[in-house]
Amino acid sequence: MADSKNVLEATDNQFQNQVLESDKLALVDFWAEWCGPCRQLAPTIDKIADNFEGKVKVLKMNVDENPNTPTRYSVRGIPTLIFFKNGEAIDQLVGNQTEESIQQLIEKHM
Repeated sequence: MADSKNVLEATDNQFQNQVLESDKLALVDFWAEWCGPCRQLAPTIDKIADNFEGKVKVLKMNVDENPNTPTRYSVRGIPTLIFFKNGEAIDQLVGNQTEESIQQLIEKHM
């Protein structure tokens, strides 16, 4: 899964508690084992989690193991990054992204 200790695993059962009730901006990476672009994005997600440690909550959700949440947020392609603040989905990126593009959205919403 994630190499960074700052990336948490999100689950359908814990999503409310982990993400929607978070007092910080939360970034959720919706991914799957078989997804090549997801694997390419993983080191970038780790780096973002390390760079924004304590400021942004970074989580990964395996869409194969947790089908309910991706359906609820209309995740159709992966990787999809969704930004949550105050219990609401406020922004999203689809596909492999650069560190800069993710960082810009984080700074916009912090």
